Amino acid sequence: MYQVLSATSATLKQMVEESMATDVGPSGLASFFGGTGIVSLESPREMRENNHEGISLWLYSVERDEQQLNEPPQTRLLADGRVELIPAPLPVRLHYLITPLTTNSPDIEQRILGKIMQLFHTHASISGPFLRGELAGSDAELNVHLESLGLEQTARVWEALEGSYQLCVSYEVSLARIELDADPARFSLVESVKADTTLILEREPV
Repeated sequence: MYQVLSATSATLKQMVEESMATDVGPSGLASFFGGTGIVSLESPREMRENNHEGISLWLYSVERDEQQLNEPPQTRLLADGRVELIPAPLPVRLHYLITPLTTNSPDIEQRILGKIMQLFHTHASISGPFLRGELAGSDAELNVHLESLGLEQTARVWEALEGSYQLCVSYEVSLARIELDADPARFSLVESVKADTTLILEREPV
C-alpha cells in the first residue's frame, strides 16, 4: 500500500494527542492542548507562519532500507493448485522532526518534549490497536527509536526550514513497506505430465 507513509504519520499523531490529553494534574499538559495547543503534521516553519502553538510532528526524510531491500518474494499456494508469487515490498525508514512550539514558554516546551520521549520510550514498538489509517487491522509493526543527530545535521535541517533553531528531537520509524502496484504472478508447479514417457538413468562404472 502506498498510503503507509500517511498511515504511519496518523498513527504517531493520534498517540501523541492521546498522551497529551490524558496528562492531567497541576503541571499536566492536558489544559494546554485542550486550549491553544495542537499536534500538527506541518513543519515548524508552517506552524509559526500559521500562528499555531503545540507540536510539529514533521516527516522530513524518507530513505530506503538497504538491509531489507533484497528480501525474496513470498509464495502462496492457491486453491486451484497454482502458486502466487508476491514481490517483496519497498522497505523504507521514516524520519520525523518533533518540535514543541509555544509563545515564550520554554518550560511548557521542555515538558512537551519530555512527555513525547517518555511516550516513545514506553511504546518503542507500535502495533495492533495503536495503528491508524490503512495500517489499522493489519499485522504491521512499527519500531520507533530516538536518533542522535549531530549539531551539523540538525543545523542543516533548520537551515532548510529558513528559521532559527528550536528545541527538537528526531525519531526514526521502521519498517514501513510500500507494496508493488502490480498483480502477483501466478503459475503452476507442474506445467505438463507425459504418462507414457519413462526416463531411465544408468549409473556409470567407477
